[in-house]
Amino acid sequence: MKRVSVDIGGTFTDCFVAWGDRNIQGKALTTHHNLALGFNEALANACSELDVAVPALLSQVDSVRYATTLGTNALIERKGPRIGALVTTGFKSTIPLSRARGYGEGLPEEAQMDIPNASRPEPIVPIPMIREVRERVDYLGQIFWHLDEDDVRSRIRELVDAGAEALVVAFTNSVVNPAHELRVREIFLEEYPAHLLGAIPMLLSHQVAGRKGEYARSMSTIMDAFLHATMYHGLGTLELNLRANGYDKPMLVNHNSGGMAQLNSTDALQTVHSGPVSGIAASEHLMVQTGLGNVVATDMGGTSFDIGIVVEGGVKYYDFNPVIDRWLVSIPMVHLVTLGAGGGSICNYDRLFKSVKVGPQSAGSDPGPACYDRGGLQPTVTDADLLLGYLDPSNYANGHIKLNARRAKQAFEDLGDELDMSVVETAKLVKRTVDANMANGIATELRTRGYEPRDFTVLAYGGNGPLHACGIAAVLGVDRILAPPFSAVFSAVGAGNMNQMHIHEISTWTTLFDPNLKQFFSDYASFNANVEELERRGRDDLVRQGFEAGDIAYRLEIDMRYGNQRVQTAVVSDVLRLKSQRDVLRLIDQFHTRYGERFGEGSQSPEAGIRINTIRVCSYVVQSTASFSGIQDDGREGQRVEPVGTRACHFPGHDGPVETRLYDVGALAEGTRIDGPALVTTPATTYLVEPGWRYYAAAQGAVWFTRGGH
Repeated sequence: MKRVSVDIGGTFTDCFVAWGDRNIQGKALTTHHNLALGFNEALANACSELDVAVPALLSQVDSVRYATTLGTNALIERKGPRIGALVTTGFKSTIPLSRARGYGEGLPEEAQMDIPNASRPEPIVPIPMIREVRERVDYLGQIFWHLDEDDVRSRIRELVDAGAEALVVAFTNSVVNPAHELRVREIFLEEYPAHLLGAIPMLLSHQVAGRKGEYARSMSTIMDAFLHATMYHGLGTLELNLRANGYDKPMLVNHNSGGMAQLNSTDALQTVHSGPVSGIAASEHLMVQTGLGNVVATDMGGTSFDIGIVVEGGVKYYDFNPVIDRWLVSIPMVHLVTLGAGGGSICNYDRLFKSVKVGPQSAGSDPGPACYDRGGLQPTVTDADLLLGYLDPSNYANGHIKLNARRAKQAFEDLGDELDMSVVETAKLVKRTVDANMANGIATELRTRGYEPRDFTVLAYGGNGPLHACGIAAVLGVDRILAPPFSAVFSAVGAGNMNQMHIHEISTWTTLFDPNLKQFFSDYASFNANVEELERRGRDDLVRQGFEAGDIAYRLEIDMRYGNQRVQTAVVSDVLRLKSQRDVLRLIDQFHTRYGERFGEGSQSPEAGIRINTIRVCSYVVQSTASFSGIQDDGREGQRVEPVGTRACHFPGHDGPVETRLYDVGALAEGTRIDGPALVTTPATTYLVEPGWRYYAAAQGAVWFTRGGH
């Protein structure tokens, strides 16, 4: 296998190259103004280890796969086109009202509770850019009010004259009957042919999101339109860069659904958070191939700390109505929790608690932490790690970034003055705080889903994961934590492991069990027709990308609920078609079991009735993946590795400096055991073994941190 996979993060661009039986990683700072520059540098670093020129490598690989935060950054910076929206008459306020919850969605819990200071985000589509169109389709898809085509032409003309650079059509119940939305696009092209209007896109809501829920579907389409130009130009630049360097195959883009597709088959909204989701995909492959059991994936990079859950049995945790930035959308996205706790997280004085607050603001890659010596003035977690002695100033990021300890000290002096603490004590407080924030985030995510942290293997990856692993585990109350193979670029590894996949879904009102009539569902033909249509859409997507129809596999997922409960539970069906009452009963039994696992056995209420709200089909083609093996601690001990030196480091809970042994990349040799305190500095990351902890290097560069007799 010869493959390049890339994770373009907020601070670093990570590159993973599979070259036959060799796996090489490369890192570089993300160049936000032109993502291709950071990619070229990261790939060049990997190619130098392989002793292969970049054009020669790109001409031989089977694929190049990208996961990127470009869409996330565009939302944060509000960089996008002026959008106009066409909605059904009477529904003009659906978008600005945002279900009366827009003031809090996407904010931390404490901000949501601060009602007096609540404020809505700056709208992507201002009210003057929303126009009503005379039409109406009822919930069954029957046309109640035929489309007034003259009205459509007038409203489109008004939006274009008002400066609209992208148009969105979001009609009520269009997912049941899209005829009116489709006709609006025809009218638009009649009035403004491409040679007159240029490349202004028109997006139809039923094609972006297949479920009911007018606000979420409208916002999905609006955000897709908002990100369209940014993603088109940004990823287009990356593709042109590949072409210039000898790569002639389609560029592949990772999706936040856990799959990937060619650039021409990717919606902009599907790329948001695709980098962290790639790390969760790599965690799933690691779990399946090595038998680790349940794992919680934690990615501590330069900007954020991302948490995902992977459990045995193939059950995937999705957010079917995730909040992206400040808006609720209607796309299936692998469940992810993001905390503002990365290496670049800025530290401030918390006047209320007279302590320190870490994040969520980040210094990013430009200017970056103060110690990067690029103009950053505010104290960050990386500055604290440097002041505590954990980082080698001359060997950070493989020597590509020289750290300036004097700048870090200057940044922490003002914070220390407000806390009335020395610089070192302030840095120790920052480490305690950020480790506790991350540990509490993991514990909350697991316990709210009925799990205990001790029943999971915690994976610590990302550029800063192994550096804070022991501190996180100590607060979490676990005695084992794993830094997986290629931990510094683990999300990039996952970007290369994903299957090409498309997800299509449709809203439905299907009663599997009617408690009033004591009847089970029997209209199998209508159900199967919906499944067949969703399979056809997925098959067309993948065949268009060059796959044979016979190579495509399908997974049927169904959103179910008891009666009129608002809570829905996703069930992966054992069969792709319903053919008998036995299939219906089997599906109900799966739902019963899954609901009990989620909310507690005995909470099921079939007497309220059982309904299907959404039918979803995942169409995918299985791809070859990187192999993980031999990463368990088998008790063997390899050749003893001697330290390359010592350094005084400071640890929370210890009053003075502690003499700490230093090791280089040789400590990654399989079987190496090191008792803390110790530091293992490699070209990609730093492993911190705190006092009372033990380090064990397993196969493929995986590292276990254990405490006590574990």
